[in-house]
Amino acid sequence: MDALNHIDELPPQFQRLALITGADVTRKLAKTRVIVFGLGGVGSWCAEALVRSGIGEITLVDSDIICVTNINRQTQATTKTIGQFKADALKTRLAEINPNCAVTARNKVFSRETASSFCVEDYDFVIDAIDSLEPKLDLIELCGNLQKPLFSSMGMAQKLDPTRLLAADIWKTEGCPLARLVRSGLRKRGFNGHFTAVYSTERLPLRTEISTSCGCGECLCPSRAGIRTEDGGEAKEWCASKKLINGSAVMVTAAAGMILASLVVRASASSV
Repeated sequence: MDALNHIDELPPQFQRLALITGADVTRKLAKTRVIVFGLGGVGSWCAEALVRSGIGEITLVDSDIICVTNINRQTQATTKTIGQFKADALKTRLAEINPNCAVTARNKVFSRETASSFCVEDYDFVIDAIDSLEPKLDLIELCGNLQKPLFSSMGMAQKLDPTRLLAADIWKTEGCPLARLVRSGLRKRGFNGHFTAVYSTERLPLRTEISTSCGCGECLCPSRAGIRTEDGGEAKEWCASKKLINGSAVMVTAAAGMILASLVVRASASSV
Protein backbone atom coordinates (compact mmCIF):
# COMPACT_ATOMS: atom_id res chain seq x y z
CA MET A 1 0.00 0.00 0.00
CA ASP A 2 2.89 2.37 0.69
CA ALA A 3 4.02 2.08 -2.93
CA LEU A 4 0.53 2.93 -4.15
CA ASN A 5 0.58 6.10 -2.07
CA HIS A 6 3.33 7.44 -4.34
CA ILE A 7 1.62 6.89 -7.69
CA ASP A 8 1.24 10.65 -8.13
CA GLU A 9 5.04 10.83 -8.43
CA LEU A 10 5.04 8.61 -11.51
CA PRO A 11 4.81 9.83 -15.12
CA PRO A 12 1.08 10.37 -15.73
CA GLN A 13 1.01 8.14 -18.84
CA PHE A 14 1.84 5.10 -16.71
CA GLN A 15 -0.31 5.78 -13.64
CA ARG A 16 -3.20 3.61 -14.84
CA LEU A 17 -0.89 0.60 -15.09
CA ALA A 18 0.59 1.42 -11.70
CA LEU A 19 -2.90 1.18 -10.21
CA ILE A 20 -2.68 -2.54 -11.08
CA THR A 21 0.99 -3.31 -10.52
CA GLY A 22 1.94 -0.78 -7.86
CA ALA A 23 4.44 2.04 -8.16
CA ASP A 24 7.45 -0.15 -7.41
CA VAL A 25 6.82 -2.30 -10.48
CA THR A 26 6.39 0.78 -12.66
CA ARG A 27 9.71 2.10 -11.43
CA LYS A 28 11.34 -1.25 -12.11
CA LEU A 29 9.95 -1.34 -15.65
CA ALA A 30 11.50 2.07 -16.24
CA LYS A 31 14.89 0.46 -15.57
CA THR A 32 14.23 -2.69 -17.60
CA ARG A 33 15.99 -3.45 -20.89
CA VAL A 34 14.28 -5.58 -23.54
CA ILE A 35 15.44 -6.66 -26.99
CA VAL A 36 12.86 -7.71 -29.58
CA PHE A 37 13.92 -9.90 -32.50
CA GLY A 38 11.48 -9.75 -35.42
CA LEU A 39 9.20 -6.76 -35.95
CA GLY A 40 6.39 -8.28 -37.96
CA GLY A 41 2.78 -8.82 -36.94
CA VAL A 42 3.77 -10.15 -33.50
CA GLY A 43 7.00 -8.38 -32.58
CA SER A 44 5.88 -4.89 -33.59
CA TRP A 45 2.82 -4.99 -31.33
CA CYS A 46 4.83 -6.52 -28.50
CA ALA A 47 7.33 -3.67 -28.72
CA GLU A 48 4.58 -1.06 -28.69
CA ALA A 49 2.86 -2.66 -25.71
CA LEU A 50 6.14 -2.70 -23.79
CA VAL A 51 6.78 0.97 -24.47
CA ARG A 52 3.20 1.82 -23.49
CA SER A 53 3.89 -0.08 -20.26
CA GLY A 54 6.85 2.11 -19.35
CA ILE A 55 9.83 -0.03 -20.37
CA GLY A 56 12.93 2.11 -20.03
CA GLU A 57 15.02 0.72 -22.89
CA ILE A 58 14.15 -1.36 -25.93
CA THR A 59 16.16 -2.57 -28.92
CA LEU A 60 14.34 -3.40 -32.16
CA VAL A 61 15.93 -5.97 -34.48
CA ASP A 62 14.78 -6.59 -38.06
CA SER A 63 16.56 -6.24 -41.39
CA ASP A 64 13.37 -6.16 -43.46
CA ILE A 65 11.69 -3.25 -45.24
CA ILE A 66 7.98 -2.40 -45.01
CA CYS A 67 5.82 -3.69 -47.86
CA VAL A 68 2.23 -2.74 -48.62
CA THR A 69 1.24 -6.29 -47.66
CA ASN A 70 2.44 -5.63 -44.10
CA ILE A 71 -0.23 -3.00 -43.50
CA ASN A 72 -2.88 -5.51 -42.44
CA ARG A 73 -0.97 -6.62 -39.34
CA GLN A 74 2.15 -4.59 -38.41
CA THR A 75 1.82 -1.52 -36.23
CA GLN A 76 4.51 0.54 -37.97
CA ALA A 77 3.26 -0.29 -41.47
CA THR A 78 1.23 2.49 -43.08
CA THR A 79 0.94 3.94 -46.56
CA LYS A 80 3.52 6.54 -45.50
CA THR A 81 6.15 4.07 -44.24
CA ILE A 82 6.29 1.67 -47.21
CA GLY A 83 9.93 1.26 -48.23
CA GLN A 84 11.34 2.19 -44.81
CA PHE A 85 13.19 -0.27 -42.59
CA LYS A 86 10.73 -1.82 -40.16
CA ALA A 87 13.00 -1.09 -37.20
CA ASP A 88 13.45 2.58 -38.15
CA ALA A 89 9.73 3.18 -38.72
CA LEU A 90 8.85 1.50 -35.43
CA LYS A 91 11.49 3.50 -33.58
CA THR A 92 9.89 6.72 -34.83
CA ARG A 93 6.45 5.56 -33.69
CA LEU A 94 7.64 4.47 -30.25
CA ALA A 95 9.49 7.75 -29.68
CA GLU A 96 6.17 9.55 -30.09
CA ILE A 97 4.57 7.29 -27.48
CA ASN A 98 7.30 7.70 -24.85
CA PRO A 99 10.17 10.06 -25.70
CA ASN A 100 11.89 9.03 -22.45
CA CYS A 101 12.26 5.41 -23.58
CA ALA A 102 15.68 4.69 -25.08
CA VAL A 103 14.87 3.02 -28.41
CA THR A 104 17.57 1.50 -30.62
CA ALA A 105 16.88 0.24 -34.15
CA ARG A 106 19.06 -2.53 -35.57
CA ASN A 107 18.57 -3.11 -39.31
CA LYS A 108 20.42 -6.38 -39.20
CA VAL A 109 19.74 -10.11 -39.51
CA PHE A 110 20.18 -12.21 -36.39
CA SER A 111 22.10 -15.42 -36.99
CA ARG A 112 24.69 -17.59 -35.32
CA GLU A 113 27.37 -15.51 -37.09
CA THR A 114 25.98 -12.13 -36.01
CA ALA A 115 24.76 -13.13 -32.53
CA SER A 116 27.63 -11.58 -30.56
CA SER A 117 26.98 -8.13 -32.05
CA PHE A 118 23.61 -7.89 -30.29
CA CYS A 119 25.02 -8.29 -26.74
CA VAL A 120 21.98 -10.27 -25.60
CA GLU A 121 23.61 -10.77 -22.23
CA ASP A 122 23.07 -7.06 -21.44
CA TYR A 123 19.26 -7.27 -21.52
CA ASP A 124 16.78 -8.27 -18.85
CA PHE A 125 14.38 -9.97 -21.29
CA VAL A 126 14.53 -11.28 -24.84
CA ILE A 127 11.52 -11.46 -27.16
CA ASP A 128 11.70 -13.93 -30.04
CA ALA A 129 9.28 -13.08 -32.84
CA ILE A 130 11.47 -14.50 -35.61
CA ASP A 131 9.72 -16.36 -38.45
CA SER A 132 12.66 -18.31 -39.89
CA LEU A 133 13.44 -21.58 -38.13
CA GLU A 134 17.25 -21.65 -37.99
CA PRO A 135 17.73 -18.09 -36.65
CA LYS A 136 14.94 -18.80 -34.18
CA LEU A 137 16.73 -21.90 -32.92
CA ASP A 138 20.01 -19.97 -32.78
CA LEU A 139 18.42 -17.30 -30.57
CA ILE A 140 16.73 -19.82 -28.29
CA GLU A 141 19.97 -21.73 -27.86
CA LEU A 142 21.91 -18.54 -27.16
CA CYS A 143 19.47 -17.41 -24.47
CA GLY A 144 19.56 -20.87 -22.92
CA ASN A 145 23.34 -20.78 -22.71
CA LEU A 146 23.22 -17.30 -21.18
CA GLN A 147 20.33 -18.24 -18.86
CA LYS A 148 18.56 -15.18 -20.20
CA PRO A 149 14.74 -14.94 -19.82
CA LEU A 150 13.19 -15.55 -23.24
CA PHE A 151 9.58 -15.35 -24.41
CA SER A 152 9.00 -16.80 -27.86
CA SER A 153 6.22 -16.62 -30.43
CA MET A 154 5.38 -19.70 -32.44
CA GLY A 155 3.41 -19.75 -35.71
CA MET A 156 0.63 -17.17 -36.02
CA ALA A 157 -0.25 -17.62 -39.71
CA GLN A 158 -3.50 -19.22 -40.93
CA LYS A 159 -5.35 -18.25 -37.74
CA LEU A 160 -8.35 -16.02 -37.12
CA ASP A 161 -9.36 -16.65 -33.50
CA PRO A 162 -7.18 -14.90 -30.87
CA THR A 163 -9.03 -16.68 -28.07
CA ARG A 164 -7.23 -19.87 -29.09
CA LEU A 165 -3.85 -18.44 -28.08
CA LEU A 166 -2.00 -20.08 -25.20
CA ALA A 167 1.26 -19.60 -23.32
CA ALA A 168 3.15 -22.65 -22.08
CA ASP A 169 6.56 -24.20 -21.71
CA ILE A 170 7.86 -25.06 -25.18
CA TRP A 171 7.91 -28.78 -24.32
CA LYS A 172 4.21 -28.68 -23.44
CA THR A 173 3.02 -26.98 -26.63
CA GLU A 174 0.84 -28.99 -28.99
CA GLY A 175 -1.04 -28.52 -32.24
CA CYS A 176 1.31 -25.85 -33.64
CA PRO A 177 3.43 -26.89 -36.66
CA LEU A 178 6.17 -24.34 -35.95
CA ALA A 179 6.38 -25.33 -32.29
CA ARG A 180 6.79 -28.94 -33.40
CA LEU A 181 9.68 -27.95 -35.66
CA VAL A 182 11.23 -25.90 -32.87
CA ARG A 183 11.05 -28.80 -30.41
CA SER A 184 12.55 -31.17 -32.98
CA GLY A 185 15.32 -28.72 -33.87
CA LEU A 186 16.18 -28.15 -30.22
CA ARG A 187 16.37 -31.87 -29.54
CA LYS A 188 18.78 -32.31 -32.44
CA ARG A 189 20.96 -29.61 -30.91
CA GLY A 190 20.88 -31.29 -27.52
CA PHE A 191 18.99 -28.38 -25.98
CA ASN A 192 16.77 -29.28 -23.05
CA GLY A 193 16.22 -25.86 -21.49
CA HIS A 194 12.88 -24.24 -20.78
CA PHE A 195 11.18 -21.06 -21.96
CA THR A 196 7.62 -19.84 -22.42
CA ALA A 197 6.15 -20.04 -25.90
CA VAL A 198 3.00 -18.35 -27.18
CA TYR A 199 1.14 -20.58 -29.61
CA SER A 200 -2.24 -21.61 -30.98
CA THR A 201 -3.78 -24.92 -31.96
CA GLU A 202 -5.90 -23.27 -34.67
CA ARG A 203 -4.99 -24.07 -38.26
CA LEU A 204 -7.25 -22.80 -41.03
CA PRO A 205 -6.97 -24.13 -44.60
CA LEU A 206 -5.18 -22.05 -47.21
CA ARG A 207 -7.59 -20.28 -49.59
CA THR A 208 -6.06 -21.41 -52.86
CA GLU A 209 -8.53 -19.47 -54.98
CA ILE A 210 -6.97 -16.21 -53.80
CA SER A 211 -4.04 -15.13 -55.99
CA THR A 212 -1.12 -13.14 -54.62
CA SER A 213 1.83 -11.37 -56.18
CA CYS A 214 4.06 -12.39 -53.30
CA GLY A 215 5.85 -15.66 -53.81
CA CYS A 216 5.61 -15.69 -57.61
CA GLY A 217 8.56 -13.49 -58.54
CA GLU A 218 6.41 -10.38 -58.90
CA CYS A 219 6.38 -9.26 -55.30
CA LEU A 220 4.74 -5.96 -54.39
CA CYS A 221 7.60 -5.07 -52.05
CA PRO A 222 9.54 -1.91 -52.99
CA SER A 223 12.89 -2.34 -54.73
CA ARG A 224 15.86 -2.95 -52.42
CA ALA A 225 18.35 -1.65 -54.98
CA GLY A 226 20.91 0.55 -53.21
CA ILE A 227 19.36 0.03 -49.77
CA ARG A 228 21.92 -1.25 -47.26
CA THR A 229 21.41 -2.95 -43.94
CA GLU A 230 23.36 -2.04 -40.82
CA ASP A 231 26.23 -4.38 -41.70
CA GLY A 232 26.54 -3.01 -45.24
CA GLY A 233 24.78 -5.80 -47.08
CA GLU A 234 22.05 -5.11 -49.61
CA ALA A 235 18.57 -5.33 -48.16
CA LYS A 236 16.90 -8.55 -49.23
CA GLU A 237 13.34 -8.95 -50.49
CA TRP A 238 12.10 -12.16 -48.91
CA CYS A 239 8.57 -12.70 -50.23
CA ALA A 240 9.31 -13.66 -53.84
CA SER A 241 11.60 -16.48 -52.70
CA LYS A 242 8.94 -18.11 -50.53
CA LYS A 243 7.30 -21.28 -51.78
CA LEU A 244 4.08 -20.45 -49.97
CA ILE A 245 2.53 -17.26 -48.63
CA ASN A 246 0.38 -17.92 -45.57
CA GLY A 247 -2.51 -15.70 -44.57
CA SER A 248 -2.39 -13.68 -41.38
CA ALA A 249 -4.78 -11.56 -39.33
CA VAL A 250 -3.90 -8.67 -37.06
CA MET A 251 -6.36 -9.86 -34.41
CA VAL A 252 -4.18 -12.93 -33.85
CA THR A 253 -0.70 -11.52 -34.41
CA ALA A 254 -1.34 -8.46 -32.24
CA ALA A 255 -2.87 -10.60 -29.50
CA ALA A 256 0.24 -12.79 -29.51
CA GLY A 257 2.40 -9.68 -29.22
CA MET A 258 0.32 -8.45 -26.30
CA ILE A 259 0.72 -11.78 -24.52
CA LEU A 260 4.49 -11.60 -24.94
CA ALA A 261 4.53 -8.08 -23.49
CA SER A 262 2.31 -9.23 -20.63
CA LEU A 263 4.78 -11.98 -19.81
CA VAL A 264 7.54 -9.38 -19.45
CA VAL A 265 5.43 -7.10 -17.24
CA ARG A 266 4.23 -9.97 -15.06
CA ALA A 267 7.74 -11.38 -14.70
CA SER A 268 8.93 -7.95 -13.58
CA ALA A 269 6.07 -7.65 -11.12
CA SER A 270 6.73 -11.08 -9.62
CA SER A 271 10.33 -10.15 -8.78
CA VAL A 272 9.52 -6.94 -6.86
